[in-house]
Amino acid sequence: MTKIKQLSCDIETFSSVELGKSGVYKYAEAPDFEILLFGYSVDGGPVKVVDLINGEKIPQEVLDAILDDHVIKWAFNAQFERICLSRYYGVWLEPDSWRCTMVWSAYLGLPLSLEGAAIVTGADKKKLTEGKELIRYFSVPCKPTQSNGGRTRNLPEHDPDRWDRYKTYNIRDVEAELSIQSKLQKFPMPAQEWQNYILDQQINDRGIQLDLELVRNAIRCDEQTKEELTSRLKELTKLENPNSVAQMKSWLSENGLETESLDKASVKALLETAPAHLREVLELRQLLAKSSVEKYTAMENAVCRDGRARGLLQFYGANRTGRFAGRLIQVQNLPQNHLLDLEQARKLVIGGHFDALDVLYESAPGVLSELIRTAFVPKEGHKFIVADFSAIEARVIAWLSGEAWRNEVFATHGKIYEASASQMFKVPLEEVTKGSPLRQKGKIAELALGYGGSVGALKAMGALEMGLTEGELKPLVYTWRNSNPNIVKLWWEVDRSVKATVKERSRKETHRIRFRYRSGMLLIELPSGRQLTYVKPRMDLNSFGNESVTYEGVGATKKWERIDSYGPKFVENIVQAISRDLLCFAMRNLDEAGYKIVMHVHDEVVLGAPHQVSVQDVCALMCQTPTWAQGLILPADGFECNFYKKD
Repeated sequence: MTKIKQLSCDIETFSSVELGKSGVYKYAEAPDFEILLFGYSVDGGPVKVVDLINGEKIPQEVLDAILDDHVIKWAFNAQFERICLSRYYGVWLEPDSWRCTMVWSAYLGLPLSLEGAAIVTGADKKKLTEGKELIRYFSVPCKPTQSNGGRTRNLPEHDPDRWDRYKTYNIRDVEAELSIQSKLQKFPMPAQEWQNYILDQQINDRGIQLDLELVRNAIRCDEQTKEELTSRLKELTKLENPNSVAQMKSWLSENGLETESLDKASVKALLETAPAHLREVLELRQLLAKSSVEKYTAMENAVCRDGRARGLLQFYGANRTGRFAGRLIQVQNLPQNHLLDLEQARKLVIGGHFDALDVLYESAPGVLSELIRTAFVPKEGHKFIVADFSAIEARVIAWLSGEAWRNEVFATHGKIYEASASQMFKVPLEEVTKGSPLRQKGKIAELALGYGGSVGALKAMGALEMGLTEGELKPLVYTWRNSNPNIVKLWWEVDRSVKATVKERSRKETHRIRFRYRSGMLLIELPSGRQLTYVKPRMDLNSFGNESVTYEGVGATKKWERIDSYGPKFVENIVQAISRDLLCFAMRNLDEAGYKIVMHVHDEVVLGAPHQVSVQDVCALMCQTPTWAQGLILPADGFECNFYKKD
C-alpha cells in the first residue's frame, strides 16, 4: 500500500460545553464529548466520511497517518481537529505535523471563516448553506420539550434525513478546504511562518495557570457590590431597574439633566456640571459600569480541569499585519494595575474580606479591575519572568526611515518623549523634564502622529484632556513633521510605490520594502521575507476626492468590504508587522533555549520559569536582532513576579 503523504480532514462533534465561551481545550474535556463524523481526503483524493456515532471505524491506515508525525495533516482551524482527536484517542497529537488552511488564508488577507475564505477564493461552489442549523441540531444540547419527549440531545435516529444532510455537509467542508488550498498554491506560506504557527500552538497547548480562589471570590465580591450599589440607586431614584439606560436617562431628564448617552465618557462629562443631588447617582452609575466581572467569568469558563486556561491566543488574528489576537479571556485587552499594594488587595479578595475592600480602597469594582492581571499565576515552584521591548514601533519606524536623531536617542538615553520635544521646540534636552508642558507635547505627538495623524489623531489620543488647547494642535502637527522629515518621506515614498505597483502591475522597492502585483494581489515584502497581502487592489477616489489604493478585506464593520488606504496607513501596517516579526524571532530564541512561554501580550512575553532563571538572561536573548534587522537598536526590559502584573 502506498504510504499516505498528506491527509485533509474535518470533524463534527458533540459536547455539552459551549465552544464559543470555553474554547476547544475545555470543550473536548467534557465527559459527554464525542466525535460524530470524520470527513477526510487522502493526498487530495475523493472525500470520504466515517459515521463514528453509528459504529463506523476510521480505516487503520488513516488512523496511522493521524498518529504519524511524518504525515502532514490539514484542516481549517486545525487546532480544533488536533485537540479533539487527541482527546478522542487518548494520545496527545503535537502540532509539528499539522497545517492550518485558516492560518494560510489569513496570511493572504482572507477571512478567518471557512465560508468567508471559500467565497472570496471562489471555492464555494457546493457549500451547503444549512450547516449552522445542522450543527445546532446535532452538535449542541437541545432544550427538553413535550414534543421531543424531554430529551436534551438529538441523535441520528431522531431525524435520519437531516443526519444524511449532515454527512453531506461534512464531506463538502473537506471539499471546500481542498479547493481553498488549491486556490492558494501560488502563494505558499514561508516555512518560517509555519514554525511560528507550531510554536504558537505549543504555547496555547501549555496554557497558563489561574488562581481560581481569586477568580471565584472576585465574582462573589462583584455580585455583592453590584447588589449594594443597585439597592442604593433604587433608594435614590425609586426606579424599578436603575441599570436600564432608558429609565435612567428619563429620570435624569425629569430632574433637569438631559443627556443623549450614559457611556463612560458621557457620565464623566456630566459629573463636571451636575448639581450636588445628582452627583451620587452618577457616581454610583459610574461604579456599576466599572464592574470587571466579565473577565473573571471568562476565566472560569475557559479554565481546564488542571487549573490552566488554554487557547488564549489566535495566530494571525490580525490578518493585515499578522499580529496575534486574544481569545476567550482577551489577554490583549487587560486593565492596567496601579495599586501599590496589589499583594494585600489580592489577599483580601481571596480571603473573602469584601467589607475591608470598601474601607481601605476607593471602590471595590476598581480594585477588582486592577486585580484581573494577578489572576494569572505561575505553577508551584516557579515564578513569572515578564519581559518586553521598549517603544518597539518607534524604534522600528526610526530604523526603517533612517531618522538619525531618533536612532541616536535609542542608542543612548532612550527618552524619546523628551528628545522629541527638544527636537521640535529647539530647547536643550535637560529643560524637558517629567511633568513639564513640553514633555506632554512631545509625548502626545509621538503617540498620535507617527502614521500620518493630524488634529483628529491628537484629539483621539486625549490631547485636549492633557491640557493642550485647540489652537496648539495644528502647529504641533507641523512641528512634529518638520522634526521628522525622513519619516514623512517614508510615508510618501511608500504611497508612491504602492500606487505605481497597482497601476503598472510592476515591482518597486523603497526603504528595504519590496512591492509587487501578482495574480490580483498587492504583495508587500518585509525585511524578514514575510509578505503582507492585499486582495484585489485597484485605484479609486477616496472620501476626499483624492486618488488612492483600495483593496478587499475585513473592515471596521467586521464584514468583507472594500477598504481605502494611503502611504502612512501602509507604513503603520509595515511597522506593526515588522514589530510582530521581531517578537516571533525573540520567542523562537527563548523556546530554543528551553524557556517556557505561557503567554504573550502585544510586545511582551510571560515565562513560567524555575527560581534560578535570571531576568538578565531572558532579556539578553530578547535583545538579539535577526540578520535582516542589522542596525536596529532593540533593548528589552523585564522583571520577575509571583503573579502577572504591570511593573
